[in-house]
Amino acid sequence: MEQVAPIFTRLCTEVPNPKQRMFYESAAKHTAYGGARGGGKSYAMRRKLVMLCMRYNNLSVLLLRRTLQELRKNHIQVLTYELNGYAVYKKDERAFIFPNGSRLDLGYCDNDGDLMQYQGAEYDVIGFEEATNFREEWIRFISTSLRSTRSDFRTRVYYTCNPGGVGHNYIKRLFIDRDYSDGEVGDDYLFIPAKVWDNKPLMEANPDYVRLLEALPSAKRRAHLEGDWNACEGQVFEEFRDDSEHRTDRINTHVIAPFDIPDTWTIHRSFDFGYAKPFSCGWWACDYDGRLYRILELYGCVPREPNVGVKWTPDEIFAEIARIEHEHPYLAGKHIYGVADPSIWDASRGISIAEVGEKYGVYFEKGDNKRIGGWMQVHYRLSFDKNGIPMMYIFENCRDFIRTMPLLQYSSVSPEDIDTELEDHIADETRYMCMSQPIRPIKKSGTCSLAAPSGNIHSRYNYMISL
Repeated sequence: MEQVAPIFTRLCTEVPNPKQRMFYESAAKHTAYGGARGGGKSYAMRRKLVMLCMRYNNLSVLLLRRTLQELRKNHIQVLTYELNGYAVYKKDERAFIFPNGSRLDLGYCDNDGDLMQYQGAEYDVIGFEEATNFREEWIRFISTSLRSTRSDFRTRVYYTCNPGGVGHNYIKRLFIDRDYSDGEVGDDYLFIPAKVWDNKPLMEANPDYVRLLEALPSAKRRAHLEGDWNACEGQVFEEFRDDSEHRTDRINTHVIAPFDIPDTWTIHRSFDFGYAKPFSCGWWACDYDGRLYRILELYGCVPREPNVGVKWTPDEIFAEIARIEHEHPYLAGKHIYGVADPSIWDASRGISIAEVGEKYGVYFEKGDNKRIGGWMQVHYRLSFDKNGIPMMYIFENCRDFIRTMPLLQYSSVSPEDIDTELEDHIADETRYMCMSQPIRPIKKSGTCSLAAPSGNIHSRYNYMISL
């Protein structure tokens, strides 16, 4: 009796969960399947690439893990068994050859030197398994091997991923923070969120697995159990929450829907200068209880190139700030209190940056530059009271604040400080703002009233000043 390859038996009996089915069916240029641990993502990646090889003749496919050891344990050993009697495994090439001429290469990239094995290679499909374990430059370099002259198949990249790891920021930027409404991405990008509860076989075999994840520290629990991409190990501002379901009632969230600012509230401006790195200017409203609302921002960052400055001169920066303050309905006609990094008063090389601002009617007071004390003030304001009300809110149009603040991590050199190699410019001007209006820590047992703003919530001015 002819032997039937195990892969056929499994394909005839296994039933994918709904998220896996979405992953199998996706033909987008870039598809990511990610979130919480234990969602069945690795299995889905392996199965997806095998099915593509079975369906299309002479397809060239690459499946990657970070290390060779992980590749052998998670894929080579499993596939050698499943494809036995169907596809031929060439050990010296780490590749499975299918009867229809398709080829599945299995690769790894643990350091810069490993990249050379992919130089000049050509693939129709690339799969990055546990993609957040790969550095951004590695993913970009290997992805240049995605090229084909086929007319019957669209080249594509698949990613499985969990929050955290060296590639966290890149994957988050590529999928989670992407503006899918800009008309540019079309069907090029698809993100499929994964939760451990999707994986019924795991839940049946190991019902205590969820309890293990629930016992993790706060940031790890949010990342590995809830699949929260705003949480990662070493995260500085673990308190930060963006709950889209509460942007109107403003409970247990920092990101809220914009509203008309009462005329009696004070308006503030915080500023951090940058040239090769981004500059940041934030506008804040302060209510009767001293609560801060970030209502607008101007961030001098090259679009889709995080932490790369637009290289505007001080004249260009302050001319734009002055224009916004004259024209925007939140700011026009208002007295604005400015605070900035004390370094902009340095005139050792000629006219200071602060003096340039004064030419345009943009004035600042010197900010208190104490770093640790400043970060504590930010923590105090982000903390929720027992009613779920913080002392700092962020209008949803301030997208770069929402993008960058959750990604900041502690320094390995100064554990109480932020890693200054990260995109910390918005955090710095927020720190100056908080230090100019210091508060005491919120007591969870106390009460805090929320001043009701006048006017209706509206979308007329729901936009970010973009470059």
